[in-house]
Amino acid sequence: MRVSSEGVTEVVLLADPDAPTEIAQRIARALPGRLADKAGRRRRFDVRVVSEPFTSGTEDPPTLMRRIRDRKKSENWDVVVALTDLPLHSHRRKLVVDLSHEHRLALLSLPPLGGLRLQRKARRAVEAAVLDLAGPRADGAGEPSRREPLGPSIGRVAPVYPGPVGEEETADLRYVVSGPRGYLRVLVGMVRANRPWRLVPGLSKALAAALATGAIATVNSTVWNLVEALSVLRLVIAMVGSVALMTGWLIVDGKLWRRSAQDSWEARQRARLYNASTVMTVGIGVLVCYGGLVVINLMWALFIINDRVFASLTRTPLHAAEYATLSWLVASVATVGGALGSSLESDEAIRAAAYSKREQERRQMLEDDQGPGTGE
Repeated sequence: MRVSSEGVTEVVLLADPDAPTEIAQRIARALPGRLADKAGRRRRFDVRVVSEPFTSGTEDPPTLMRRIRDRKKSENWDVVVALTDLPLHSHRRKLVVDLSHEHRLALLSLPPLGGLRLQRKARRAVEAAVLDLAGPRADGAGEPSRREPLGPSIGRVAPVYPGPVGEEETADLRYVVSGPRGYLRVLVGMVRANRPWRLVPGLSKALAAALATGAIATVNSTVWNLVEALSVLRLVIAMVGSVALMTGWLIVDGKLWRRSAQDSWEARQRARLYNASTVMTVGIGVLVCYGGLVVINLMWALFIINDRVFASLTRTPLHAAEYATLSWLVASVATVGGALGSSLESDEAIRAAAYSKREQERRQMLEDDQGPGTGE
């Protein structure tokens, strides 16, 4: 255990594994200098990252704050800021940050920061929280000097404002978001944490089935005739339908839909949030796959289709517009084939592709706690 020397404040970023740890490590590189510049008075800060699943088994903010307090006390750290990618709720509001000035610790939930410029918002929130917690207190009774730790930099889309804190809670100051804009920002933050683009390499069997279907459909004369018969509106409907079909099939077949086993408002809200983030995560991943199929089908069509054969069968010259329309239509057909091929993937592979590592562990622990047949 390292004891802080005179004039040096030891700051620990306690981060959940995966994305929170990565964010904390990037913040820690520049944080000592930025804190010293803002704190002044020749103060120095020693910042380090501790990665551990401190949220395991619970999503209750008071319980998490007590865990952080006990961890800090056992290690004799000066200031602790804990980062998690779990969406936390308190008094029917989405929690952004809990602070305890008495114990000099903070709990920061990353999803309410949104999906854009997350690194910068997290850095600013951590900086402000550390400066607030490490600053002097107003009087001997320990009443903190309550400077707003978040500010307008992360509250432009959905305002961040103080929320209610229970008398027996460890936290003495809480910031929350609420309303439709707050819900949307939390949802976008959860989707970003899941990294939906990772769905593409995670569905190898489904993509193989889609590519095989597309290769066959590209040289099918019936598909060639449809290229001239279908309007843009029908092509859009075919695209939306195929993406929705594959998204729904992946969620159902992979058992990704969550049902709340509790009847509380917080449990129902969490279930809605997780299900909405699942739909968006899988949907974005499927759209990325769809775009890749369009490009691959276009390259295949340019290589394999003979313009004279195409013109003799369709009575239409083969120009750039025909190539583009054919690739678009074939991508929709191939996506349906990929949905059928996705049934060859294991549930674990689909979950690994659709969720962050932390979310996979959280879901597995929920299943283990509830036992078979009880649902989520």
